[in-house]
Amino acid sequence: MYVEIIFHGRGGQGAVTAANVLAGAAVREGKWSQAFPHFGAERRGAPVRAYARISDEPISRHSQIYAADIAVVLDDKLFELVDIVSTVKKDGVIIVNTAEQKIDLDKGKRNLYCVDAVSIAKELGLIVAGWPVVNTAMLGAFSALTGIVSLESIVEEIKANWPGKTGEANAEAARRAYKLVSKCGV
Repeated sequence: MYVEIIFHGRGGQGAVTAANVLAGAAVREGKWSQAFPHFGAERRGAPVRAYARISDEPISRHSQIYAADIAVVLDDKLFELVDIVSTVKKDGVIIVNTAEQKIDLDKGKRNLYCVDAVSIAKELGLIVAGWPVVNTAMLGAFSALTGIVSLESIVEEIKANWPGKTGEANAEAARRAYKLVSKCGV
């Protein structure tokens, strides 16, 4: 059996990169994984999706994910543009980058977790083209909540993708979000 994850973001936020880093971290642990994007009208700021599957056994399915076990939302404003709740199984988990702790999706989803990844990125100077880089922080939150892939493996994969100070800052973002993610208040 496998776990399916969908990343919701905006073009330029790193949703595709997050899926790839997560898949790489899973492989580091001897797991099987897939990561792939879903592209529509590509442009910076437009809603995008990326997918990942992780399993202890080979994965034979190679299709888009329609009802994920977990959704990672890189921008809480996407709830106004995309029906994110419908992309997650009824008992699934939604992890949201938001400074707001009071979020009520009013659709029966109560497995909702929040982390202020924007503040983490700003504190660490993770800004690219004026945008805070939140994808690595969200991977730390993912690890804390699910335990599917360890924080250590995510940190190793981040450092493998971005050597030097950039990798260290992104690894620290993952570590901080791991500690700060919490259940959203409703």
